[in-house]
Order: sequence, then C-alpha cells, then structure tokens
Amino acid sequence: MILVQILKQEWPKHWPTFISDIVGASRTSESLCQNNMVILKLLSEEVFDFSSGQITQVKAKHLKDSMCNEFSQIFQLCQFVMENSQNAPLVHATLETLLRFLNWIPLGYIFETKLISTLIYKFLNVPMFRNVSLKCLTEIAGVSVSQYEEQFVTLFTLTMMQLKQMLPLNTNIRLAYSNGKDDEQNFIQNLSLFLCTFLKEHGQLIEKRLNLRETLMEALHYMLLVSEVEETEIFKICLEYWNHLAAELYRESPFSTSASPLLSGSQHFDVPPRRQLYLPVLSKVRLLMVSRMAKPEEVLVVENDQGEVVREFMKDTDSINLYKNMRETLVYLTHLDYVDTERIMTEKLHNQVNGTEWSWKNLNTLCWAIGSISGAMHEEDEKRFLVTVIKDLLGLCEQKRGKDNKAIIASNIMYIVGQYPRFLRAHWKFLKTVVNKLFEFMHETHDGVQDMACDTFIKIAQKCRRHFVQVQVGEVMPFIDEILNNINTIICDLQPQQVHTFYEAVGYMIGAQTDQTVQEHLIEKYMLLPNQVWDSIIQQATKNVDILKDPETVKQLGSILKTNVRACKAVGHPFVIQLGRIYLDMLNVYKCLSENISAAIQANGEMVTKQPLIRSMRTVKRETLKLISGWVSRSNDPQMVAENFVPPLLDAVLIDYQRNVPAAREPEVLSTMAIIVNKLGGHITAEIPQIFDAVFECTLNMINKDFEEYPEHRTNFFLLLQAVNSHCFPAFLAIPPAQFKLVLDSIIWAFKHTMRNVADTGLQILFTLLQNVAQEEAAAQSFYQTYFCDILQHIFSVVTDTSHTAGLTMHASILAYMFNLVEEGKISTPLNPGNPVNNQMFIQEYVANLLKSAFPHLQDAQVKLFVTGLFSLNQDIPAFKEHLRDFLVQIKEFAGEDTSDLFLEERETALRQAQEEKHKLQMSVPGILNPHEIPEEMCD
Repeated sequence: MILVQILKQEWPKHWPTFISDIVGASRTSESLCQNNMVILKLLSEEVFDFSSGQITQVKAKHLKDSMCNEFSQIFQLCQFVMENSQNAPLVHATLETLLRFLNWIPLGYIFETKLISTLIYKFLNVPMFRNVSLKCLTEIAGVSVSQYEEQFVTLFTLTMMQLKQMLPLNTNIRLAYSNGKDDEQNFIQNLSLFLCTFLKEHGQLIEKRLNLRETLMEALHYMLLVSEVEETEIFKICLEYWNHLAAELYRESPFSTSASPLLSGSQHFDVPPRRQLYLPVLSKVRLLMVSRMAKPEEVLVVENDQGEVVREFMKDTDSINLYKNMRETLVYLTHLDYVDTERIMTEKLHNQVNGTEWSWKNLNTLCWAIGSISGAMHEEDEKRFLVTVIKDLLGLCEQKRGKDNKAIIASNIMYIVGQYPRFLRAHWKFLKTVVNKLFEFMHETHDGVQDMACDTFIKIAQKCRRHFVQVQVGEVMPFIDEILNNINTIICDLQPQQVHTFYEAVGYMIGAQTDQTVQEHLIEKYMLLPNQVWDSIIQQATKNVDILKDPETVKQLGSILKTNVRACKAVGHPFVIQLGRIYLDMLNVYKCLSENISAAIQANGEMVTKQPLIRSMRTVKRETLKLISGWVSRSNDPQMVAENFVPPLLDAVLIDYQRNVPAAREPEVLSTMAIIVNKLGGHITAEIPQIFDAVFECTLNMINKDFEEYPEHRTNFFLLLQAVNSHCFPAFLAIPPAQFKLVLDSIIWAFKHTMRNVADTGLQILFTLLQNVAQEEAAAQSFYQTYFCDILQHIFSVVTDTSHTAGLTMHASILAYMFNLVEEGKISTPLNPGNPVNNQMFIQEYVANLLKSAFPHLQDAQVKLFVTGLFSLNQDIPAFKEHLRDFLVQIKEFAGEDTSDLFLEERETALRQAQEEKHKLQMSVPGILNPHEIPEEMCD
C-alpha cells in the first residue's frame, strides 16, 4: 500500500519505466509475479476507484492516461499467466487483478481477444476459480456498448451452457443454499448478480433472437429459483431485476389493457408482445412478492424472535427500504395484470380463512401486500376487492380465539384500511364502520394495538377530513358531533401520548369545517374536557399558588398543554378562540413556575434541574412556548398577533429568560422569537432592541466558551439571528456599534462551528448580511472599512479547515461575492487607511500574505495563480469552487493528509437530485407512492 502511495506521487514523471519494470520482474519468478499482481490491483483501485478529491483533477487524468497507454504490457502478462501457469494461487491472484481492471481498460482487450472464452471454458467450472470468474463475467456484462452485440450473445449462451452443467435446472436452489458452504453460498449470490446485470443491460438483445428464447426462459427460471433463497441480500439483488423488468414493461405501454391475459384467452391481441413473452414468469414473480412482502413502516404489532406478539419500538430502516422496493415492484406487476394479482391475493386470503395456510407470518405478508397496491387498480375493481378482503378479515377476527391472534388480525385490518383513503372517501358507510372499529381497538390493551389504532385514525382523519363535518346520506348529524359527544368513552383507556394523537386527528376534521360559527362551536366542545381540568387547576392556584408545586398537578398541566399543541397544529389559525381563552392564565402559570424553578436552583444548586418535579415544570414552560409558536406560525393576521399576543408574551418570557441561571433558560424562548420574527417581519422591527437586550448577550455567553455546550440554545440562537437579518435588517443598524460587533462576532463563531447545521446557518446569515449591507448606502462603507478584511480572514480559515469541507459551495459563494465587490469598485473607502492604495491590489497582497504565513510550504507562483483566479473567476461559482478545491488538494497533498472528503457536498447533491428525479417518476405512476405521501390537493 505504501509503495502505491509513493507511485501516485512519483510515476510516471520520476519513474517512467515503472510498468515495464514490474512486468519484466514478474516473468522471473512466480511468487514475485503473485506479489506484483497485488501491487497492480491496488494501483488500479487507487487511480480509478478512489482518486476523486485525493489528487488534483489534472493529475488524476494524467495517471489514468498513463495506465491506459501502457496497459498492453500488463494484459499480456495476465494472459500469459492464465494460459500457461499451473500455480493455482498465482492464477487466482491474476483473476482478482483482472477483475479490478475490467471497469476501465480499453474495450478491445475484452471483446477482441480470447478473454471471454478463456474465463468461461477454462475457469468457470473449476470450483476454486468459479466465483472470481463469474465476478469477471458480471463486470463484462455490465458494460453498455452497442458495437459488440455478438460477443454479448456468445458470453450469455456459453455461460448458460456451463451453468446448466454445474447447477442443473431442476436443483432446489433454496435448499442447496441453506445447506451450502460459504464458497457455494457466494456462488449463488454471484450468480444472482451475473443474471441481474446481464438481463438488465442486454435482456432485449436476447429477446429479439427467437433461437435464444428457450435460453432466456432458463435464465429467468434460475432467477426465480434464486429469488426463493432465504437470504435478504440475495433477494434484494433479484428484486432489483424484477423491479426493472416490471417497470420497463409498464412504461412501454402504460395504458394498454391490464385485464388478465392468463384468464381471458380472447383478449390476447391486446397484450403488447414483450408482455406476452414474460406472462408466465411475471405471474410467478407476483406470487413471490405476495408471499415475501416486507413489513411496512406503519405496522407496529410484530412477532418477535421468541414467537411473541409485541409492539415494535425501533424502526428497521433496512426492512422499510426493502418494503418500498417490493411495493413498487408489485404495483408495476399489478398494472401489468391486476386480475392475476387479485386472483393470487384472494386465493391466499381464502386459505387463511379456511386454515390451510393460516399462520401469523402468512397473514402478515399477505395483508402487507394487499395494502401496498393501493391506487394501482381501477376504482371499481378496488372497491370489489377491498369489500371482500375486509369482510374476510373481520370474519377471521371473530373466528380466531386468543389475544395474540386478535392483535395480529387487528393490526392487519388497520394497516389495510389506512392504505385505502380513496375507497373510504367514496364509501361513507364503510368509512364509519372502519372508524368505529378503530375506536373499539382503542380499548384493546394488547401491546401496540392502541398505538396503531391512533396512528391509523389520524391518517384517515387527514385524508377524509371533510367527510366527518358534513351530514352524510342517511345520517342525522355530521359524524364529528357523534365523536365529540362520546369523546370521553372513546379515549378513556388511552395513554396520554395516545390522547394527544387522537386530539390532533379530530383537529384535522374540525379544521375542514368552513362555516366559522359552526367551527367555533365545535372547538369549544372539542376542548371541553381539557378545559374543565385546566379551569379547576387555575381556580385552585388563585386560592393557593402552592398547588403549582404539586407534582401531579404540574404533570396534568403539561399533558393539557400538549393536547392544546397537537390540537392547534391540526386546526390552525381558528384555534385562536381556544388560545385566547387560556392565554393570560397560561402566561401567569409560566411566570409562577419560572419563579419556583429559580428558587429551587438558588436553594439547592443547578443539580436540582434534573429532579422530576423541576423537569415537569420545565415541560409546562416548553409546551407553553410550543403552543404559542405553533399557533403564530399558522396564523394569518400578523397585525392582530403583533398587537394582542406579542406584548404580554414578551413581558412574561424575556426578563425571566435573562434573569434565570443558564441551565434553566428554555431554548424554546429563542425559537419562539425566531418564529415570531419570521412570521411578523416588519410588524415586529420596533421590538427587536428589547428582544436583543434580553436574550442576545446572555445566550452568547453560554455558547462562546466551546462548540459543544447547550446545543439547542446554539441552534435556536442562530435561527433568531437569521430571522432578524432576513426580515428586520434595519433593526441591526439601529443597535449600538458595540452590540453590532458582538452580532458579527457571533456570526463568525457560528460558521466556525463543528455542528454542521450551525455552521450552515452562520454562512447563510453572513451571505445575507453582506447583501443587505450593500443595499444600505449610508452604512456600507464604514462596515467594509471596519470588518471586510476580518471577515475575509475568517472565511479563509474555514475554507482551509478539513472539518468544514461540507460548506465549500457556500464558502465559494461568499468569497466570490466579496472579491466581486472589490473588483467592481463597490468599496470606495480605502481598506488600508495607513497606505491608501487601490483596494484590488491591497486585497491581492493581503490574501497572498495570509496564505503564505499559514502555508509556508507553498511556492509564490502557486499562491499568485490562486489569488489571480479568485478575481478572474468570481462571476462563475462552479469554476470558482473547483479553483478553491484544487488549491485545497495542493495544501493537503503536501501535508500527506487524506483528501477524499473534498467531494462530500457533490456526493450529497447527486444523491438528493437522484431522489427528486425518482420522486417525479413515482408521482406519474398510480399507486407507486404511499397514499399518505401524496400532497393533499391531489387526493380529492
């Protein structure tokens, strides 16, 4: 490995004969040859697989070109070993090295030599070499070029011939895998990779040749056999191919009939020819998907390893991703032939009911599959199918005895009904039955059932909200009235957090009522229970304030406020009628509890904040702030908020925050202020000095000792700064210079943070601040004179700090903006008053000296070139950023540091763009997205 690192620096410039030296040496001894193969393999990996960001772009290209130009010598050596050597370890090492070369060597070496036939005839059927040979063939199969079609066909047919001898078509691969040794299991995995890669890249090439149809069917038969292996990683590989095939067949003709060609012979002419070819295979894949469906995120009741039915607490992201891919595949398969999908599911459901296939696992996978195809059938078919499914499941629930059985069936009913909001919206009677069934499950104390009932209820409430506030046919009143009349009995067995979820769900229904008078009446009725408890506590506190030190009372207050927070989240602005009712009492409770906390800390020290009672008191304060900020962010009358709600709030929380010891200050005070500033903008500018006086300096002193303490205060403090900077910038200009310097220091402190969210916020604040300052003629020049060079120096210190690589785009944007200000003469005041030369010359010299003192190993020419680029590229951010990055590589190469992190941001952006593209694609296929991921306006 060390030799390879040296080579990256020395070859080809200082050691031009390296390749011929190593090839020549290899011919002298087999052990040396084996060693050299490993060196060549590592060199290939370093140059072609890991070079991005470790060496400058120019250098990487140079190394790649050198390797390609001299590759013929290496290839001849590999060929010589493969044809002549009897030394098995050497041959194996050579095949491993060749495997690393295949993704970059000129294609002629692969397709215009004997390489493919040597791999297949000489090595594929030898147990010791079969895995690495199959990997090589897979790498070749992944090449997509059109000029070597015949060679691909040959590769496929020859490999299939060998496979049939090694692994006859009637082998039970699932059994063979579970009894196999490591080497044999790896072979099955490599086989799945080979078939998946070849068929994805070149399947259509084989399809077109009638004489190869049978071979294609045999390959698909292998894929089906391998798909049954009980090993998730192998299944994922096969799934990738089935997903690709189903999606491709669907996209070729999305709107052609999806009635079942298997069942209705007369309709064969409707089926596109490619679908026709794959029909029998796809039916087996459907059965496979239904029998193996992974667990969706929404299901909370599971069977654990001991066979007990329990609530799942940890989300298994691997299983969720597998579910999403299986779901997508089954949706495509359903579009291709919904009758066949329905037939498979209905048969399997009958076998659950009649007991022939009854088991928790079988019922679960079946119901998860049924829930996963929501939206993929025509509405009429969906209705017919669902009515059967839900009737059968309700019958099964009645028929089975035992709490565990009932819990599993209940969780499946809830999952399925939650997945079909379109059906529920169209069938009121069914919707009502389902919701009443959920209310029944809310009394079922088996682990996880109540949670799932509440989760399903809130999903249905969000998707069908309007149906609950209208009088439906055959009803005497809207269903919301029935719910509110019986709310006490419905929620009596729920835990507090389940009650909060229930209240949020009902809130969505009330939010859908458009008649203001009716809505106000509903809100009063809805909040009746929590308000009764609230009023009684407030009355007691008026007589004896010590009641607010009673643990049970404080806990109740916290729970009532949490109910209000969730209700407000769902109802939105109209919740003002409830907020107004409790507002002043709530702020008085806030002040009172704050005094209790401060007194306890004075008496017993800061450790007291960990005690349960003090923590409950802080919960009440936090939930108060959450309720206010939650409502403000949803309100639609900024003036009313500024005049009626803000003054008493500032009065209650600001001085209290300032007076408290740091450990007792609530970070939510800062986030609430940020939300108010973001929402009210100019309406609140006049209050900013008062807010700053109270929270700014005392918070800064909590967070400027290090980068770790008080992480929530840190994040919220900078969010508040960002809000003021964006919406009330004139307030910044109105504060005294000393305080403004503190603001700027804190922004610099922010972008130097190791917490990435804080650093990102800091950079954004700085960029906005610079742009805002440029608009203020009167203040701009003195700002530049005082702070410009300072800011420049601090930005360069983070640009060259490896722990801040992720901010490179923002660093580039800010620096480009600053250099552009200088270049275009926007800064008229001299930046160096002692020697008032031209600002551009001064900054060039200033930056050059800055860099030379920080990195004395850099040559003057390097620095000069870099500084020139900062001026000439400041109009082109991507080029400016590449310029910065190449400079960073030069610094790091000298220091011998790892440079791989310089492309972190690109990788993140590429991933994000890929996600967005995928999402757009998913939006276009009915049923691919979970119904709860679809935006509201598209639902009705």
